[in-house]
Amino acid sequence: MTTQVITVKPTDTVRQAVIKMALDNVTGAPVVDNRNHVLGLITQTDILKLILHYQDMLDRAGEGDKMLLQPLDEKESDPDVSAVNQKFSDMKVSDIMIRSILYTTPDAEVIEALRIMMKMDVGRLPVLEQGVLVGTVSRSDVIFAIYKKKA
Repeated sequence: MTTQVITVKPTDTVRQAVIKMALDNVTGAPVVDNRNHVLGLITQTDILKLILHYQDMLDRAGEGDKMLLQPLDEKESDPDVSAVNQKFSDMKVSDIMIRSILYTTPDAEVIEALRIMMKMDVGRLPVLEQGVLVGTVSRSDVIFAIYKKKA
């Protein structure tokens, strides 16, 4: 289990979440309230789907430019692309987060957490104790635990 968990708030913008996830090299983060209760999850898949949605909007409008040709915080010369980038960047995490989440507890067996992750095709599970986030367990954590036992 990883106890140093990168989290985001539901009021954070998608831009803030992208920056945090990129800087900390994580593929997802629990969305928590001020008391560290998990409200949902945001993943790179959610963000990438949103980018494709907005790119499809540009394509339907006949725009030749692409959203990913420049960083989100850089001003684009094309006003349509700039407007789409701004709208995407300013969205709140609460607008795209996954609200129904799977989770595990600190006393759960690792193999049970792995079964849930594999069956539901998720990369990580928040670890909750009395409703409060105390860590996460990921597929990578399981692989690392196996490695440590073999070394």
